[in-house]
Amino acid sequence: MKHYKYFPQTEEDIRTMLDKIGVEHLDDLFAEIPESIRFKGDFQLPESMSELEIRRYFDALCQKNQTLTVFAGAGFYDHYTPSIIPQIVERSEFLTSYTPYQAEISQGTLHYIFEYQTMMSALTGLPISNASMYDGSTATAEAMLMAAAQSKKANKVLLSSTLDPKVKRVVETYAHFHGVELDYIAEADGVTDKSDMAEKLAAGGVAGVIVQQPNYYGIIEDYSGYADLCHDAKALFVMNSVAADLALLKTPGEWGADVVVGDGQSLGIPLSYGGPTVGYMCCTEKLMRKMPGRIVGMTKDSRGQRAFVLTLQAREQHIRRQKATSNICSNQSLMALFVTIYLSVMGKEGVKEAAKLSFDGAHYLYDELLKTGRFAAAFDQPFFNEFCLRYSGDVAALQRRLLDHGILGGVRVGEDCLMFAVTEKRTKAKIDELVTIIKEDKK
Repeated sequence: MKHYKYFPQTEEDIRTMLDKIGVEHLDDLFAEIPESIRFKGDFQLPESMSELEIRRYFDALCQKNQTLTVFAGAGFYDHYTPSIIPQIVERSEFLTSYTPYQAEISQGTLHYIFEYQTMMSALTGLPISNASMYDGSTATAEAMLMAAAQSKKANKVLLSSTLDPKVKRVVETYAHFHGVELDYIAEADGVTDKSDMAEKLAAGGVAGVIVQQPNYYGIIEDYSGYADLCHDAKALFVMNSVAADLALLKTPGEWGADVVVGDGQSLGIPLSYGGPTVGYMCCTEKLMRKMPGRIVGMTKDSRGQRAFVLTLQAREQHIRRQKATSNICSNQSLMALFVTIYLSVMGKEGVKEAAKLSFDGAHYLYDELLKTGRFAAAFDQPFFNEFCLRYSGDVAALQRRLLDHGILGGVRVGEDCLMFAVTEKRTKAKIDELVTIIKEDKK
């Protein structure tokens, strides 16, 4: 038997384990795998390299990547990340820490979670925040389960058709395996059809309604009266929101939402090929014990000094899995720290300024694209930093042309429809470059 210096078990350790389970050789553990599908050749592994050689090798691989200027969104946005954040989160005490069950040795972790909760509560306008969820899609699915759990008779949850399709699919998966019935509220001119929602609520049996703000098309919807309609039908009003946009928009708390969920990626977390991100969830005090995850609180110890503790942990899968509020077993705590540092560094005014720059840039691009004569408005609705336009030419060809110029040119949301997003990182010069490329497109 070969000895591999990076494997922790010695040959003696392996022999002891094999004897314990009554197996003669390691290969016997794979006896049930048919010979016909076993790999017989040699693995194509490169020769060993020195540190200098391996750095050169990966640098060469890195050079093959094409760095694009992003004008796409659909739930993930290219926002600025202050350089101080990676420096802090990569410290070993943060990067390697896990769930803070033992308060006496986790004061730092509990402290930043408490600050995270405080900031998210302020951003959403709801008093209770957990810490935290995997991402915005699963947070929305957990909100759906909350709505079903708080209702004694109803088991149906209504989803707006203007909800992000990716979120819908995750909610549908959760609903299928938890026996929750879903129905969809129609859309009209890109926004939720309020009259259709009212009809479905009046039919009875609805535990909750889930909408999005801004919605999938980037439109800022008017949710006046929605909460009253839901509450009159004894249903929860749940809102999914892009976290960064709440710096300027009316808060879900002001709309009368019972639960607000979403993704915190827009709060400075890099795109990173799709993850990791962090999901947030805030709710009213009444729903606190129905909320999954944990809540950290601040108190005083026996010496009168400030201390942080796990105040509430409503999930019970540690001892009674079948009665658990949720079966999530961890969270994106490192990403919650990332968001906490971002909000601290940027400050209230900084977050507002980034949102305002994104808003202004999107509206400038919108107007300039319409001036080209190649685009027409897809909806007659207000938008934030993302919008849909109908293109008169070949959408796929246009996107390929933009890629050739190093630009990720929007997300295709229909046969002739493109959705563009702008953040504070997109300069006027870069926006003008995008428009010029489109003007020069003769196809």
